[in-house]
Amino acid sequence: MSADPGTVDLLLPAARDVRVDGAPSPRVRAGRAGGPARTGLFLAGVLVLAVSVAAGTRIGAADVGWTDLGRVLGARLGLGTEPLPPLLDSLVWDLRLPRVLMAALVGASLAVCGTVLQAVTRNALADPYLLGVSSGASAGAVIAAVLPLALAGPGAGALGVTGGALVGALLSFGLLLALLRRTGLDSVRIALTGVVVGQLFTALTSLVLMASADADTTRALTHWLLGSMAPARWDAVAVCALVTPLGLAAAWLCANSLDGLAFGADTAASLGIGVRRTRMLLLVVTAVLTSVAVATVGAIGFVGLIVPHGVRLLVGPLHRVLLPHAALAGAVFLVWTDALARVAFAPREIPVGVITALLGVPLFLVVLRRKGEL
Repeated sequence: MSADPGTVDLLLPAARDVRVDGAPSPRVRAGRAGGPARTGLFLAGVLVLAVSVAAGTRIGAADVGWTDLGRVLGARLGLGTEPLPPLLDSLVWDLRLPRVLMAALVGASLAVCGTVLQAVTRNALADPYLLGVSSGASAGAVIAAVLPLALAGPGAGALGVTGGALVGALLSFGLLLALLRRTGLDSVRIALTGVVVGQLFTALTSLVLMASADADTTRALTHWLLGSMAPARWDAVAVCALVTPLGLAAAWLCANSLDGLAFGADTAASLGIGVRRTRMLLLVVTAVLTSVAVATVGAIGFVGLIVPHGVRLLVGPLHRVLLPHAALAGAVFLVWTDALARVAFAPREIPVGVITALLGVPLFLVVLRRKGEL
């Protein structure tokens, strides 16, 4: 598929701001944030994320002060501070802190996935669920929870659900690759095939729920499918803390290729980019990041759609700069969204996926309008 200047201008600003030799155009170097400014912006983002994690740990039905938070961290890290009573210590260390850290890691993963997919598919409305991986993960989790011969039956705990979600994600991604093997890896086919695979596994999820689950299991799984940080524990945080930086590093190493793919497959190939190999690598990276996130906290939409667009307005479209800033912004966004989900209807907690959808739909319409689709 060759590059259409009108289409590139409509869909992805990166194609307008990179010269054919892969270097940024003078307009990019002069506009938006320059090198020192971008460094300052990144450091400010790191500081905002640290403050957000600390503040998010304090927020909840039970009040936790800054001093209490410091005492818990000091005691757990062996700094010699006086520990809190066991109940409050467990609330902070075992429940809130892993939850907030998980929100940061999942938000970073989804934002990076959205940034990558918007370049790979040359579609500004792409997000991590475009590939159907989240639907496969959801189907796997539901099957593992409700079918008697699955790894985990009803009420058997999070391990079986997480394992089922990972298996389902791998199956959906394998089906996607099998279908694309016959039709090719161009951007339109990736998007359309991902939608088809997603709908297939969504239908399977509904079928299993309606046919096999009792009322209590259906209610619990429906809540989980909407996305919730409540199941987050330290073992799951450790997995995400390993996968997310690796995924971000893999995407960042392909930053120049992502810039080239904005011009289209033919132009990218003429620049020496292995289009098929690069697309496959990036699809695998996004599939793994998305499946780990969904397996742990359920399906959370719109983060990968709205965060990259907002960050692109601040730092420009070059992916070597855009990717790390998008990861920071996604982490901060989901930390505060999860905090809002905890306190908006306290003492009742609502799934964080509901909040992201309520925020994401109007922003999605704004993106459509900016792209001339409305």
